Amino acid sequence: MNSFSALHRIEILNHLKSKTFDLLVIGGGITGSGIALDAASRGLSVALIEKKDFAFGTSSRSTKLIHGGLRYLKQLEFGLVKEVGSERAVVHRLATHLVIPEKMLLPLSEGKSMGYWLTSIGLKIYDWLAGVKEEDRRRMLSRPQTLHAEPLLRKQGIKGGALYAEYRTDDARLTIEIIKTAVKFGASAINYVKGNGFLYDEKGLVNGVLAHDEIAGENISIRAKVVVNATGPWVDELRNANQSLSGKRLHLTKGIHVVIDRENFPVQQAVYFEVDDGRMIFAIPRGTKTYIGTTDTNYQESKDEVYATAEDVDYLLKAVNQNFDRVKLFRNHVESTWAGLRPLIHEDGKSTSELSRKDEIFQSNSGLISIAGGKLTGYRKMAERVVDMVVQDHFPDRQLNPCTTDKIFLSGNAFKNYKEVIRYRVGILKQLIPAGLRDQADYLVSTYGNQTDSILLQARQAGSISEESLLQSEMDFCINHEMALQPDDFLIRRTGWLFFNISKLKKVKPAVMEFYRSKFGWDEAKFEEMSLQLEQVVSNTIPDW
Repeated sequence: MNSFSALHRIEILNHLKSKTFDLLVIGGGITGSGIALDAASRGLSVALIEKKDFAFGTSSRSTKLIHGGLRYLKQLEFGLVKEVGSERAVVHRLATHLVIPEKMLLPLSEGKSMGYWLTSIGLKIYDWLAGVKEEDRRRMLSRPQTLHAEPLLRKQGIKGGALYAEYRTDDARLTIEIIKTAVKFGASAINYVKGNGFLYDEKGLVNGVLAHDEIAGENISIRAKVVVNATGPWVDELRNANQSLSGKRLHLTKGIHVVIDRENFPVQQAVYFEVDDGRMIFAIPRGTKTYIGTTDTNYQESKDEVYATAEDVDYLLKAVNQNFDRVKLFRNHVESTWAGLRPLIHEDGKSTSELSRKDEIFQSNSGLISIAGGKLTGYRKMAERVVDMVVQDHFPDRQLNPCTTDKIFLSGNAFKNYKEVIRYRVGILKQLIPAGLRDQADYLVSTYGNQTDSILLQARQAGSISEESLLQSEMDFCINHEMALQPDDFLIRRTGWLFFNISKLKKVKPAVMEFYRSKFGWDEAKFEEMSLQLEQVVSNTIPDW
């Protein structure tokens, strides 16, 4: 069924129950979404289920960079650097409004890093492997140039620096747009449907999933010729439910980020700096905020409830305080946090920082295909490898399209280059100035791209563009076109306000709750349940340490 509306959820469920699909993907993160788009665009019938909201796990809790993995050059993983480095430009082209060019400053200090000339050579290799355009290639900086680029850097020990190209994104928005594009190609996708077990044919081969609709409380069966497990940190759980685990397994590590108002940490640009223990930390400006990350610690607790601890936060604040002059951050400066898990492939004798970020495909005797590992940047190539395997092993005689996901623009992207995005944003700004909402232009365009036109059109139909009509139009858009089934879906993974605009979230929360009550016909008990759920999410993101 070709719909991605929360209001059509029952029809989508009925479609999932009534059809046998070529491919069923379990997991609505960036990897599963990429697989769904690749398979659907080749001509396979595709279903995708997610037990929470789309991008609920790792895919909304990354460093939010489409980056080439400079650190992997130090580990001599040239193939990984080449692939993900090249993919940066591809993903930027596919979602030009959402994957935004960001120059990264790498300061070089005495007793840290590889040294000036080794860094220069390393970055040159990095640019060559990644196929970076000439205007974006690394530029080595003198000490004065480095301190001019970022005056807040602690001057003691700085020898020089380097500027190199990266891209900033919103990981959850990227995931949502990929799914929306897959749905346009005929895929059926639904959230809050949990895969609990597998269906088997007479030969013992997987041919579907026993699932539970978390909203209606109903058990359902979904049939498919091939099932792919793309559940990130939960991959081994499903592999184990299908057959006993053997061979390689996942090694989970936790990474956290903190958000600070830029008045308290006014970096001029993104900085990638080394701390005393050798770890590299990002400090990235985003609108009126600066966010900092990340940690890398072993994790063996609940995969559904992953939060930043006081110790995690103190580590990042200390790293900033030691490396930037005139900056003194304390816990009370932290406006929000997020914590996510990295599903790495375990290797005996290696520390967490040494483990490869390469993806790995596992195939069980029952035919279940599982994929784990990898990076946000490499989602498209990971999907291509999985779908290549599916087509070769299960549909060799089917006349299917080749992989063309490197040419399929994602929803919201009608721009040939970033200059067109800037021009479009100026046009949106002109429409918002009379309503006193000029600060919304950049947010709307970087979130929705040219879909902003639809949101503004609906706001006008309410009489005129205002803060209230714009909010209602945005909620309506996300419910009708992005399956934002619950208030936290909208406030976290569709808008990012929980992380980057907590003051707005608190201001609009009552209006959001009332809008959802009206839209879905909640009774008082349901309204109270959803209110408490949202309160819990907010309190977990902004703990009272």
